Amino acid sequence: MEDQEELAVKLAEYRSEHAALDEMLERIHTSNQPVNLLHMQQLKKKKLWLKDMIQKIESDLIDDIIA
Repeated sequence: MEDQEELAVKLAEYRSEHAALDEMLERIHTSNQPVNLLHMQQLKKKKLWLKDMIQKIESDLIDDIIA
């Protein structure tokens, strides 16, 4: 199993990528350019996957602290 330090690094990376995707989706949504719906769907799925991974890592870190 990975140690807490490695999990914390992954958590920071995932949070950063999630925020970047959020900004990108917001820019696409507010722009006047035509929208590629398939690309938007792929970005949203990636963002949801990242959110799930963030929650899993946070849970793992909390469990390690309690134990």
